[in-house]
Amino acid sequence: MLLNFVITVAQIVGGIISGSLALISDALHNFSDGIAVILSYTAIKLKQRDSSHRHTFGLKRAEILAAVINSAVLIIIYFFLFYEAVSRFLEPHKIEAVTMTIVAFIGLVANIIGTLLLKRDAKNSINIRSSYVHLLGDSVSSVAVIFGGVAIAVWNVMWIDPLLTVLIGIYIIKESYDILSDAIHVLMEGAPADLSLNEIKSEVEKFPEVDNIHHIHVWTVGDNDIHLEAHVNVSDMKISESDKLRNKIELLLESKFGIHHITLQFECNQCLEEGLLGKHK
Repeated sequence: MLLNFVITVAQIVGGIISGSLALISDALHNFSDGIAVILSYTAIKLKQRDSSHRHTFGLKRAEILAAVINSAVLIIIYFFLFYEAVSRFLEPHKIEAVTMTIVAFIGLVANIIGTLLLKRDAKNSINIRSSYVHLLGDSVSSVAVIFGGVAIAVWNVMWIDPLLTVLIGIYIIKESYDILSDAIHVLMEGAPADLSLNEIKSEVEKFPEVDNIHHIHVWTVGDNDIHLEAHVNVSDMKISESDKLRNKIELLLESKFGIHHITLQFECNQCLEEGLLGKHK
C-alpha cells in the first residue's frame, strides 16, 4: 500500500511537470493498485470471520467481490485514458522526456517489489490475483513509459506517449476482463470449469448400491471452496448401511474432485423428475 501511494504522488507530479499522459496513466494505475491491495487485505480479513446466523457461509465471498471491484475499476480507468489518448493524438503536447523516464524508472522498481510480494499467493486466490494483475500491469506500463521517454528524447516522437497509453490499456483490460469473468461466474454460483458433472455421475454410480445420482448442483462459495448437493437413488437399506455408503461417496468426491462440503439426499425413486443427469445407469 505504502509503495503504491508514494509512487502515485511522485508520478502525478512527474507527469504534470513532464506533460506525459502515459506517466499520469501509470500514476492512476498505481493509485488503483493501492486501493486494490486495501480491498484485497480487507476481503481476506472478512473471509476469516466465523459463520453466523445471518451469514451461514461466513463472508467467504468478500474476496470474490473484491476481485470484481478491482477488475471493474481498472477497466473503467483505462476507458477514460483511451479518451485522453485520442485527444493527445489530435493535439500532441510537448513532453519532458528525461523527467518522464526517471519517474517511470522509480515506479518500475516499486512495482516489481510489489509484484514479487503477491506472486506466490496469486496462484491460489482470485482476490490476490486481481491485485497481482494491477501491480504486474503497472510494471509493464512502467517499462513501456521508460522506452517511450527514451524514444521521445532521441527521436522527438510525441505520439509515442498516447500510443503507449492505448497499448498498455488493451493489455490491462484483457487481463482484468478474465478475472472479472471468473469472479462473476463464482458470484452466479457457476460450477468450477475443471469439474465434469458427467464424470461425477459416472464415478458415484460405480457403487453397486447406487441406482443413479441426479439433481447434482456444484458451486463455489469462495476460492478453493467447492460445494455439492445431490439426490442419490439407492436400493432399500438400513440407515446404518446408508451412512457407510454416504461416507464412501463423500470420500470419493473429496479425494478425486476436491469437493469438501457435500450434502447428499438418499432416496428410493422418490423424484418424479430426475433432472441434471438423472438417467438410470
